[in-house]
Amino acid sequence: MRSQVVIVGAGPAGLMLGRLLELAGVETVIVERKSAEYVLGRIRAGVLEQGSMALMDRAQAGRRMHEEGLIHQGVELSFDGASQRVDFEALIGRHVMVYGQTEVTRDLMAARQATTIYEAGDVALHDFDGKPSVTYVKDGVTQRIDCNFIAGCDGYHGVARASVPAAALTTFERVYPFGWLGVLVDRPPVAHELIYAHHERGFALCSQRSPSRSRYYVQVPTDERIENWSDDRFWDELRLRLNPAAAEALKTGPSIEKSIAPLRSFVAEPLRFGRLFLAGDAAHIVPPTGAKGLNLAMSDVAVLAEALIEHFVERSDAGIDGYSSKVLDRIWKAERFSWWMTSLLHTFPETGAFGRRIQRAEFDYLAGSVAAQQSLAENYTGLPL
Repeated sequence: MRSQVVIVGAGPAGLMLGRLLELAGVETVIVERKSAEYVLGRIRAGVLEQGSMALMDRAQAGRRMHEEGLIHQGVELSFDGASQRVDFEALIGRHVMVYGQTEVTRDLMAARQATTIYEAGDVALHDFDGKPSVTYVKDGVTQRIDCNFIAGCDGYHGVARASVPAAALTTFERVYPFGWLGVLVDRPPVAHELIYAHHERGFALCSQRSPSRSRYYVQVPTDERIENWSDDRFWDELRLRLNPAAAEALKTGPSIEKSIAPLRSFVAEPLRFGRLFLAGDAAHIVPPTGAKGLNLAMSDVAVLAEALIEHFVERSDAGIDGYSSKVLDRIWKAERFSWWMTSLLHTFPETGAFGRRIQRAEFDYLAGSVAAQQSLAENYTGLPL
């Protein structure tokens, strides 16, 4: 088999890249090691920046998003019960949308018409400094796809980044000393917008999936075990960390999903190796505090799609030559914002009383400064490409 571009990974980054190239007449094949059902079974949050919404429309996959997504014109931050709403629309005339990553994936799967190979075993990348190809095993038979370029969109643990020689790659990482214990529940959200809360007991987040389904999180140590948390214990802890009005309004119920996610920041550089490009979680990880993970993946592949279209249609390599530096500039700004949100809202035992007073001073400055709120709104709703 031959294709102009082979995309490794059928998550939202790979599917979006494939769809944008498909619409431009560029041949693509997506190779995914898991089944389509498994991919759709990954439960992930989704706060879409305006740029990501526009990209869904450009991919002709935005109809259901507009029908079912929840527009949020701001967020609420609280610190030991003191609250401050940041009004994105009033400050900068922009907003975000709550629409789950699972639903984004479903819509992009439905829109795609080109070949996607699921349950591809032993995926391997070859000769991406010369004449690249991808091999995989399907139904016990080894298959090969020759191509012009390979796009590694297969996540943090995928084969794409692992195929790059260690000497050619520089990585930057911070592992945080806590995780998020999350609970999904079929109850109406406590508020129309997200609530980010700092408390001396730890961070909490009130989020949502729909008008009738809510997602809540509390900060826990990295070695915490899920079996130690009954539903009653979770709800009691969450109430303690929220401001009194939110705690009073909270509607609890039996959890339908419960998990603990570790937090880390990670960036790989560069993101181009000959005819191999890295995008999405294969290139970077952000803590979820700033709602940047999915959006960064979307901005990566938007830039990569334009570069590849420019190569095949306009016969120019300027885009692919500049891909790595262009997306890394935006990645590091998103990493900075996610680190800042995480640093403001979580408890760090090693910083002690001094650290908490600094956090409170930061919150008070934010609450009293229109400029600070505009900066938060600008970053949260998404920096331009």
